[in-house]
Amino acid sequence: MARDTLAAPVQANATGVRRKLPPLPRAALGLLLPTLALLAAELGVRAGAIPANLLPAPSDIATTIADLARQGLAGHVLASTTRVAIGFAGGALLAIVLGAAVGLNRTLEALLDPTFQALRAIPSLAWVPLLLLWLGIDEAPKLVLIGIGAFFPVYMGVASGIRDVDRKLIDAARMYRLSRPALARRVLLPAALPAIFTGLRNGLSLAWMFMVAAELIAASQGLGYLLSDGRETSRADIVLAAIVLLALLGKASDSLMRRLETRLLAWRDSYATT
Repeated sequence: MARDTLAAPVQANATGVRRKLPPLPRAALGLLLPTLALLAAELGVRAGAIPANLLPAPSDIATTIADLARQGLAGHVLASTTRVAIGFAGGALLAIVLGAAVGLNRTLEALLDPTFQALRAIPSLAWVPLLLLWLGIDEAPKLVLIGIGAFFPVYMGVASGIRDVDRKLIDAARMYRLSRPALARRVLLPAALPAIFTGLRNGLSLAWMFMVAAELIAASQGLGYLLSDGRETSRADIVLAAIVLLALLGKASDSLMRRLETRLLAWRDSYATT
């Protein structure tokens, strides 16, 4: 059975012979809950059960998105996406280097990990005033804030992924007298990749969240700016339109990361691959 379909249900016909119904694609199943939620919201607003000024109908939100598209929405989307891409790339690269160093060296772990764990607990908005004081209100504080958001999940994934590699694999590699670079390249990295990709996906989602925090404070363009503008003008439709776009962009970027994970980890023999 292909991975992209669910097991086909079985139904008995009038003669008692059991036959399989066509399989339901996984993509269609994933759209079921959002479709039902949108339909319920549309009917609730049209029936007057939900105040339209607080929760506009999905059709009105779609109209708002179309209006924004004619007024430069592409520029806002491009600005936010570019910030996330640059900030995530910088934060993730630094996290991979430091996470690998901490995972491979107990001394570095004792030196660096307590500080990183303390910094990880700081909320995103607490960084904003400090970055504005240090870096001004241009692009630099936004990119740094996004990089901070991406750093810690990726760091945790890399460090824990390397530390949790099965000791039997290390012993087997030493029996074959692999050098330390060969051990890292042929054993540690492949074994840690699932945890690393989990960290990358979590870091990417946090990068989008930190981007909104950055653009809410100091931006003249971007989806976070649209959120702030909709709040200040009491336009719930603009706020919800920006939220919908953020959800779609976040899901699209996560899907790309997941496809890359599936391709690079095709060798796995796990429950998810059966």
